[in-house]
Amino acid sequence: MLEKVISQDKIEIVGEFKAVQVRTKTAVMEDGAELSSGYSRHVVMPDADLSAESAEVQAICGVVHTDAVKAAYQASLLVEEEAEEEAEESSEEGGE
Repeated sequence: MLEKVISQDKIEIVGEFKAVQVRTKTAVMEDGAELSSGYSRHVVMPDADLSAESAEVQAICGVVHTDAVKAAYQASLLVEEEAEEEAEESSEEGGE
């Protein structure tokens, strides 16, 4: 009998803002033997909605996404946004 098994087989914490990378493995099994498998990944940042995440990912995010990490991440987004706005203004001025 064929069976599709989906599992989160790797969870990593990376970078300054403690991004949580989740690798999901999808395996096709027959009588307990793996016939094939594939992987997909997604990243959970400090400002992410965790409601669709597994309990394990939610627990990890609850530990690593502290208030300090969330504040630093938000500040970095503001700096990035300001830099993009300045670049747009400069390109508009140069095009006149």
